[in-house]
Amino acid sequence: MVQKVVQEVAVVVTRAANLVFPKLSAKGKQPFFKVCLQLLIIVNCYAFASLASAAILAPDTVDVVYHNYDGGGMDINGPFILVRKSIGTDFSVNGHYYVDSVSAASIDVLATASEYKEERTEYAVGVDYLHDKTIVSAGFTNSTENDFEANSGFLSISQSFFGDLSTLSLGYVKGQDDVGKINNDFSEDAERDIYKIGLSQILTKNSLLDFNLEMITDKGYLNNPYRSYRFLLDSSNPSAGFGNATEVYPETRTSYAIAMRALYYLPYRAALKAEYRYFNDSWGISAHTYELAYVHPLSTRWTIEGRYRYYSQTQADFYKDLFPFQDAEKYMGRDKELSTFSDFTVGGGITYEFGQGVIPHIDKVKFTALVDYMKFAYDNFRDVTKPSVTPGEEPLYGFDAWVTRLSFTFEY
Repeated sequence: MVQKVVQEVAVVVTRAANLVFPKLSAKGKQPFFKVCLQLLIIVNCYAFASLASAAILAPDTVDVVYHNYDGGGMDINGPFILVRKSIGTDFSVNGHYYVDSVSAASIDVLATASEYKEERTEYAVGVDYLHDKTIVSAGFTNSTENDFEANSGFLSISQSFFGDLSTLSLGYVKGQDDVGKINNDFSEDAERDIYKIGLSQILTKNSLLDFNLEMITDKGYLNNPYRSYRFLLDSSNPSAGFGNATEVYPETRTSYAIAMRALYYLPYRAALKAEYRYFNDSWGISAHTYELAYVHPLSTRWTIEGRYRYYSQTQADFYKDLFPFQDAEKYMGRDKELSTFSDFTVGGGITYEFGQGVIPHIDKVKFTALVDYMKFAYDNFRDVTKPSVTPGEEPLYGFDAWVTRLSFTFEY
């Protein structure tokens, strides 16, 4: 009984607060789903609680979400639909459909191109198999837009032991990307391997602790064919201006991330969650993420929540806002997400659970509205849309953004 209570709290908090934002890259035409709302939406709707402990299959649900991101010249919105259905007591299948409609006039676009619009469509299928205290999961995802296609498959296994107080999980993801350019015969490939290991531990009847380690290896074409770096036309006379050339990245990248999450169930039915994550990669980037979230039920039907998240990182070894001349180094990048920067997120939301019988054959209906405010500040990336007499002396760039999610969850 104690374990069930703690696990349910973990699901609630993870569903509401474990919103892991990949870094937002307002890039010429880079596949934005890698760096924007996808993980946020999917983590929320799958309620795949890494802090949950017992080996049980997720309930049969239909999640319908509308998401919108508005900031930095990027407007991204669309629907997300997830369906999960059990087959007997041992199997559960799931699938989701996800659409992003993008209107982009980011600083990168305005600096070298014109505003564009595009749409990305994603389909995914998965299956979970429960045997005693073990869950085996597998799935496949396809994502397509007019100049990019990504396919990935995953396999994971989790095992509960010590009276369901501990859970060990292992996961592997294989991804393959096909990178192109609009109205161009440009074609490149990239692939990645992701290895995950996690350990969840119930410490007391009111607390959980979770450790996760992830390693990612990327190889192939890892930069954006639309993005460029800038260089001085005359290094001895900076006022002569600058030119632009296509970025050149290494063809391999290895990154590591370790995260620790703690959940505490408060006496008055609320829950508190804290998280720290450290990231480091072979490109010289290191990053720290801190997050604190709080969920408070007002009644049997109303729940409110809030969270704060802070992120900071150092620049990549081959990043410069302004290179001294063209082809100055072997690798050259000016993507602002490779620079030194920080951001913070303040968010909150409310959930209302309808009574049974509102919809025939539906056991439970929940409506959730979540809003996040994000603010980004770049330490060595300059706003070239505000020209200066001398290149490299433009004002530093920064922007804010709003992220909104409205969702209905039907449990049947």
